[in-house]
Amino acid sequence: MRPHFYHYLARVSAVIVFLVSLAAPALAQDDDLLGQLEKQTPAQPPREAVHATFKSTRLINGHTIETPGQGTLVFLISHRFGTLNSGAYNFFGLDQATIRLGLEYALTDRLEIGVGRSSVGKALDGFVKYRALTQTTGPRAMPVSLTLFSSAALTTLKYNDNIDRTLPRRLVYSYQALIARKVNENLSLQVMPTLVHRNLVMESKDANDVYALGIGGRQKITKRTSINLEYYYLMPDNKPTGVRNAIAAGLDIETGGHVFQLHVTNSQGMIEQHFVSETRGNFFDGDIYFGFNVNRNFTVRPKKGFRN
Repeated sequence: MRPHFYHYLARVSAVIVFLVSLAAPALAQDDDLLGQLEKQTPAQPPREAVHATFKSTRLINGHTIETPGQGTLVFLISHRFGTLNSGAYNFFGLDQATIRLGLEYALTDRLEIGVGRSSVGKALDGFVKYRALTQTTGPRAMPVSLTLFSSAALTTLKYNDNIDRTLPRRLVYSYQALIARKVNENLSLQVMPTLVHRNLVMESKDANDVYALGIGGRQKITKRTSINLEYYYLMPDNKPTGVRNAIAAGLDIETGGHVFQLHVTNSQGMIEQHFVSETRGNFFDGDIYFGFNVNRNFTVRPKKGFRN
């Protein structure tokens, strides 16, 4: 039986060798085909952050999602003349003026702090901005950018009435979620859910909390200029007596380290307390303030590894 077993084993081995020899070319062809498919399949683009949704930390009156780069100090001058319908005697508002001077500093690429002083109400204000999300492209893209904003403002005017105006009652707090998307290279849009809390209200029927929904956008018209629009809609249930929705339209002009913003608005104030909860001008009746913002950036602390 042994010779027969070895003879049988030899036949089986021959058959296996024959089958492997037939399969080898097919396997080689499959490997070549897979290689060709891998070469033809385009590589997925990398995930990249979307930059320059807006050119300034301000849209017109309110903030944008933008924060300066780490170590950047921003000096901001905001200016408003009087209303256009104040007549020729006041040179259509140019004889009158209000101003806010502000300093903003980026502690990191995401975190910014700022302070300012307004002639309206002789108000001092401070704020914190944190960029929580950044719009990206590529795999698992983030569709929007999100920046959280919080501020406090203190009116320092002197009063001779009998109303309790101690320090805590003079404070006003503002909170915003700034949500923006750069739709394409020319168009950016932003929505701004807003809460303004006033510790002191002058009308007993008015609520301390004022809710508003801001919407705005930027449309580039040249490489360095754009048209900006901004509108804050006050929620009717908490709308203060006699207060109107803030409307603004403007033109941005970028010149290197400066951004000039020319605009018209029905709000005289330049902080959230003023333009959200205290705007009383009727834009369509000529209660229009012409104004401008001037932004100047200074690099105070270069990032690590930076060389001139």
